[in-house]
Amino acid sequence: MIYEKVPHVTVGAIISKMINGRLNILLTKRNIEPFKDHWCLPGGHVDMNENVIDAVIREVKEETSLDFKPAFLGYQDEIFPELNIHNVVLLFYGEATGNFIADEKEVTEIQWTPVQQALSTKLAFHHKDAISLFLEKTGQ
Repeated sequence: MIYEKVPHVTVGAIISKMINGRLNILLTKRNIEPFKDHWCLPGGHVDMNENVIDAVIREVKEETSLDFKPAFLGYQDEIFPELNIHNVVLLFYGEATGNFIADEKEVTEIQWTPVQQALSTKLAFHHKDAISLFLEKTGQ
């Protein structure tokens, strides 16, 4: 059976760092639709014939210029019928090295954000749920 519409496979990265004794995560501000001008986690679509680990490393590098060492966290569905979106998101977490530089085509700003502030910010997609999963699974 051939399906006319199937979910897209995407990846999301929760990059964390302790700053002044507080857990921070890296957020990017989107420069593309959907959710243009919303803060979000770095990530994006998995390309055809691309390994998902390679995809999350590539997406982080493209959007932020950082080198990311991912560990698998879990997955979540992102379903927005009103936008005709159904993504199956494979979530990864870890630290990154280098200095971040925004890819202006996709990202207008990048910032380290205390995790509790991130949870109280209006984020794109279901990224608050992803951050909550990260905190739960890592015991942060």
